[in-house]
Amino acid sequence: MLCDMAVLVTLLSLVATLAGGLVALRARDKLHLILGLAAGVLLGVVAFDLLPEMFEQNAYHVLGVPAVMITFAAGFLTLHIVERGTAVHRGHEHEYESHGHHYPTVGILAASALVAHSFMDGLGIGLGFQASTAIGATVALAVIAHDFADGFNTFTITSLYGNARRRALTLLCLDAVAPVAGAAVTLFVRVPQSVLGLYLGFFAGFLLYIATSDILPEAHARHPSRLTLGMTVLGMAFMFVVVGVAG
Repeated sequence: MLCDMAVLVTLLSLVATLAGGLVALRARDKLHLILGLAAGVLLGVVAFDLLPEMFEQNAYHVLGVPAVMITFAAGFLTLHIVERGTAVHRGHEHEYESHGHHYPTVGILAASALVAHSFMDGLGIGLGFQASTAIGATVALAVIAHDFADGFNTFTITSLYGNARRRALTLLCLDAVAPVAGAAVTLFVRVPQSVLGLYLGFFAGFLLYIATSDILPEAHARHPSRLTLGMTVLGMAFMFVVVGVAG
């Protein structure tokens, strides 16, 4: 039942991704405020929801260190290594503007990586609902918030590398569908509680990296305003209330 709900929730992620692509076409000047809010939401999910829950799900220690904190660090480092290893940093697409119209294959590969990441987002939502309805709902909210930026970036980076609009829109649609497919996988896969705790730790590190290394720098890159900062604080406050009510 909860996994069925996860698939339905990812339809909102699909809409958010498509909306992000539409903003890439229509309203780039307001994106810094949206990204500031999204970063606050992600930070709030990590601080107020995922970190407390992962300790409840798994109490094992390795050499005196909580096992969930090891996976937390691994989640942060994994995304950092992948981005640095592929020379693609999603939060700074404007750095690639000088390369436009020269390497369309690079744009396709980068966008494809975002599609794969969105698939993992869907898995995260499904596994979150396996842990509890509250965890699933808050993880879904976080994913929906940052999938808006993913949709924006998928369209933008594909276009900046010289790909035709049709190809950029195709990759945007794939990115939108990917979370639904990821959540559908969890209809057939059940994960033990202790393993869920380790996964929540990994996913928390993953989200922390997205918020601090991708979304926040992009939000403040061109508009270092107090309003953007205020949106980040608002996002965290919103998640504090959401988690409190859900609890």
